[in-house]
Amino acid sequence: MSRSAYVRSKLAPITVGVAVAAAVAAVHACSRPSPSGAAARDTVVVFVAASLAKPLQPVFAAYSARTHAVIQTESAASVVLARRITELHRIPDLILLADPEVFPELLMPHDITWYAQFARNRMVVAYTANSRYAAEIAPANWMDVLRRPDVQVGRTDPDIAPVGYRTLIMFQLAQRFYHRPGLADSLRANAPERNVRPDASQTAALLAAGELDYIYDYQSVAESNGFQFVALPREIDLGDPSLASEYATAQVRVRRPGSDTTVAIAGQPITYALSIPELAPHAAAGRRLMIDLLSPAAVRELRAEHVDMLDHPIVAGSNPPAELRDATGG
Repeated sequence: MSRSAYVRSKLAPITVGVAVAAAVAAVHACSRPSPSGAAARDTVVVFVAASLAKPLQPVFAAYSARTHAVIQTESAASVVLARRITELHRIPDLILLADPEVFPELLMPHDITWYAQFARNRMVVAYTANSRYAAEIAPANWMDVLRRPDVQVGRTDPDIAPVGYRTLIMFQLAQRFYHRPGLADSLRANAPERNVRPDASQTAALLAAGELDYIYDYQSVAESNGFQFVALPREIDLGDPSLASEYATAQVRVRRPGSDTTVAIAGQPITYALSIPELAPHAAAGRRLMIDLLSPAAVRELRAEHVDMLDHPIVAGSNPPAELRDATGG
């Protein structure tokens, strides 16, 4: 069974309007100085998808300065983070992943019972002023430039990183959109295994260092690193929710580390999701940080950091925190 079929059969997503304002007030109340004059200090361990790590840094820093919380972050590919929970039994207090379906595939229902989608993204081709043919590449010819033998093109590992399998799905959609038989295979061949890295931050680092000319990545990664990028048509960039059914016609199979079988992944609009594990050692602290991240002030700040935050989270699963339930208690 594909991941998408599993999710549709097991989970009923619920769009909720989050009553964040009162909850944020509670966050600030929890951080008020104690009677002895010492501020209460939360410790929060956060697992963060690599593509979110950079834009979240200033937001976490501001939260720590305001509340005196100690935030310990670990960033990696989303599947790697999930496996740290399931295989290494290292449980964070809050986890933010680049693909919501990693939760039902790898973490539900034992480790996590709910998740909330909170941001969207889209695929782009990123480059720098030093990239070969930087002055020539454009929306009309990117697929030809990136197939030239003298360019170095990078991508991420599709077995562990959502941006990696989304890249391959984008190739399929591009082949159909441009009516170019064989385009998907040729684009993949010119981004060879030697240029594949485990996560989005590592491919971005190689591009910044001039080791690569182009990378397939998220628009937020390109913007937060100051890269130039080619915006792709909405029919192929996986960024338009209204085209979900068209995206779903493209599908890839990936092999998870340590598995002998493959998982089918269909194209979907790109979203990020978060959750708090059932056995989070500092669950209350993780909840306070989550509430703050979803507050109007944090949403504005994250949008300024190139994270395309949703107006309201979309919750799936069972027993989400009260702050994520709608006004009728659904």
